[in-house]
Amino acid sequence: SSSSTPHRLPPHLRRRSARLLQGKMASHIVGYPRMGPKRELKFALESFWDGKSSAEDLEKVAADLRASIWKQMSEAGIKYIPSNTFSYYDQVLDTTAMLGAVPDRYSWTGGEIGHSTYFSIARGNATVPAMEMTKWFDTNYHFIVPELSPATKFSYASHKAVSEYKEAKALGVDTVPVLVGPVSYLLLSKAAKGVEKSFSLLSLLDSILPIYKEVVTELKAAGASWIQFDEPTLVKDLAAHELAAFSSAYAALESALSGLNVLIETYFADVPAESYKTLTSLSGVTAYGFDLVRGTKTLELIKSAGIPSGKYLFAGVVDGRNIWADDLAASLSTLQSLEAVVGKDKLVVSTSCSLMHTAVDLVNETKLDSEIKSWLAFAAQKVVEVNALGKALAGLKDEAYFAANAAAQASRRSSPRVNNEEVQKAGGCFEGL
Repeated sequence: SSSSTPHRLPPHLRRRSARLLQGKMASHIVGYPRMGPKRELKFALESFWDGKSSAEDLEKVAADLRASIWKQMSEAGIKYIPSNTFSYYDQVLDTTAMLGAVPDRYSWTGGEIGHSTYFSIARGNATVPAMEMTKWFDTNYHFIVPELSPATKFSYASHKAVSEYKEAKALGVDTVPVLVGPVSYLLLSKAAKGVEKSFSLLSLLDSILPIYKEVVTELKAAGASWIQFDEPTLVKDLAAHELAAFSSAYAALESALSGLNVLIETYFADVPAESYKTLTSLSGVTAYGFDLVRGTKTLELIKSAGIPSGKYLFAGVVDGRNIWADDLAASLSTLQSLEAVVGKDKLVVSTSCSLMHTAVDLVNETKLDSEIKSWLAFAAQKVVEVNALGKALAGLKDEAYFAANAAAQASRRSSPRVNNEEVQKAGGCFEGL
């Protein structure tokens, strides 16, 4: 088709398509697996924990993984590439480290939190137990639950978000730093042992916001133009005082965030109507991200309630929680229906959630036959799908890629193999099957 062959277009369209090809398409990835395509991080961590390798060895593996992920997304044409989604353990523990919210039993004496304190919190050590671990919403992923009390002293104790932003920038990749949002952090925490039943975790909001401001100020100084706050608790049924905490938190952060584009990202479920109202009226926020795979009611809500004028919609149409190839035609039609709501230049194609919930790269599956392989997309392939949808929205649809995808969708729908052992084995250890 002529849309995928710019040299046949009339001159004015040729110029437009050349301009579009120079800039990245409106595409975004919420987060990416950190283990590595061959589980490099897992082996490096185990070796470090066993005392067989040094902290420097571990950090080298981590830096190489981050660099390859950023490069991969950049080369795939993704415009909004996340940073600070890498973790040695989990992103909530990273936030606990950022806020210096370390319980006394770990004998941390202040300063930048190092590996020994970080891993003691996560795994315990010879003298003290780890902090509690619980499921990250309804996924197979777990996180370390922050233990907070009125006596918790907060301090800016991990500069990871800023150093990883700078690390990507030094490699020529401008990223969107991702932070667990302040309200979700508190709502996902628990009161420490012995704390009064009446203690409200949200009462600590004013104590943690100054640290968020410091992080934001440093990110701005380092050159960041976008920042992403993950506030997934907005998909829960929240009480009025909990919703009010979002409004006051972002009002308090507004002056620090001034000059930045701010994306609030939600995922895993529908955003209830009240939460949607709160979210879309937050101060200083430029963009809203939604899971439109599990959030079918959210899709209707966006169409009926609309998006405030001039704000961006990050539409999570590519499923971050399974290993199946996206139905590109269906996603494109969803995206086109949203263009009418938000305007062409404010619609960004995204994943439904972080891709850390899926496998890393199909390239390593050498034993699968080509038919089954055509039905699958791991994280690396989902990045390509997101970009293909972004290009299609911009009028540069790759007809051959879409046709191959449609054929694979049809073959999977009609194949007697879908329920057989081989396919189940291919997908058995992943979510969504």
